[in-house]
Amino acid sequence: MESVYDRIVSKKDTLAVIGLGYVGLPIALEFAKKVKVIGFDINAERVEMMRNKIDPSKELESSAFDNCDIEFTNDLEVLKKASFYIVAVPTPVDEHNMPDLVPVKKASETVGKVISKGDYVVFESTVYPGCTEEDCVPIIEKLSGLKTVDDYKIGYSPERINPGDKEHTITSIVKVVSGCCNDSLENIAKVYELVVKAGVHRASSIKVAEAAKIIENTQRDLNIALMNELSIIFNRMNINTFEVLEAAGTKWNFLKFQPGLVGGHCIGVDPYYLTYKSKELGYVSQVILAGRNINDGMAAYVAKHVLQHIIQNDGNVKEAKVLIMGATFKENVSDIRNSKVADVYKELKGFSLNVDIVDPHASSDELQHEYGFSLSEKIDENYDAVIITVPHDSYKNLDDAYFSSITKPYALVADLKGTYKNRIKSRPYWSL
Repeated sequence: MESVYDRIVSKKDTLAVIGLGYVGLPIALEFAKKVKVIGFDINAERVEMMRNKIDPSKELESSAFDNCDIEFTNDLEVLKKASFYIVAVPTPVDEHNMPDLVPVKKASETVGKVISKGDYVVFESTVYPGCTEEDCVPIIEKLSGLKTVDDYKIGYSPERINPGDKEHTITSIVKVVSGCCNDSLENIAKVYELVVKAGVHRASSIKVAEAAKIIENTQRDLNIALMNELSIIFNRMNINTFEVLEAAGTKWNFLKFQPGLVGGHCIGVDPYYLTYKSKELGYVSQVILAGRNINDGMAAYVAKHVLQHIIQNDGNVKEAKVLIMGATFKENVSDIRNSKVADVYKELKGFSLNVDIVDPHASSDELQHEYGFSLSEKIDENYDAVIITVPHDSYKNLDDAYFSSITKPYALVADLKGTYKNRIKSRPYWSL
């Protein structure tokens, strides 16, 4: 009897990816170079864009769609033709930092409506340990009438996509895979080995794979939180944090993290999934939540520092103007999800300051829809402060003369990531 892997390789069976965002689309296109793929997304407008070789997330060039055996659809009847389903929908948190499982549960409902006996389902969405088996499986079983392991196989393989990173792509990052039994683990591993040149790591269980993913970003979050706290301390000592890190980094085992705003859909979100599940099991996290509190408070810290500078230099707060350069969650991407720059903007507006914001990558319409403000049409003059929040490549060659030309003599250049360290001479300079 042929395995699901054999049928997919021979193109007798089709692989489907559900959710074609930053994670799903690159996976779908990579597989489509080797096997038959159905790319499913509930958003008809996005589906039409992808049919025309346009990545709605602006991460991939149109050439990425070339030589791909893929059918884009939002039709469940088309989706039913697949036998190996990869679910790659987002898992955000709500306004109370509680896990929002609506997308992954809706995707589970979709799977339950289309799968048949013998099919495979692999989740890639970041969740807390136990979510796949405790929250998703019951939905699939109820709607499909099929029993996990006996009738269909379930697995988990955490996504490791890094938006804007052209070096660490799906093919070059080791893929963690897991399955509900030994047979499913082997088939899932072999399917991913078709596209992941770096190889796969077979986790001992679905829960282990889920936990591995969630601590990757929790570890980064905590290390950045430490840097942010050190930055607050060093600022009071009139020490430049980046100079301290440069000196400390000469030791071979020093971890080279930097302070900054922590947003995005991974580092600023994933730890809350772990602490949520931990609390549900009777343990209230101390270290993880402490790190989260520091990182979530950095936007207010930056805004307060800028306000204090304006007040101390006789600036009229209600007439003062501040320019924010960068609105996305990280450099050189268009992704604005969970961007902490939005928090900086709102904090400054809360102080009655006039705020302009520019970004060469962000969509003004998306910012208006998500956060209630738009990009400024042009950069003005006579700013009381400029905050470089996101060090896009297009900003890196700006010099002292440029910042002098758009600011008042006492204006603060707040360079959060230290891009212009030792380069700003004619204006007060500050970095985290």
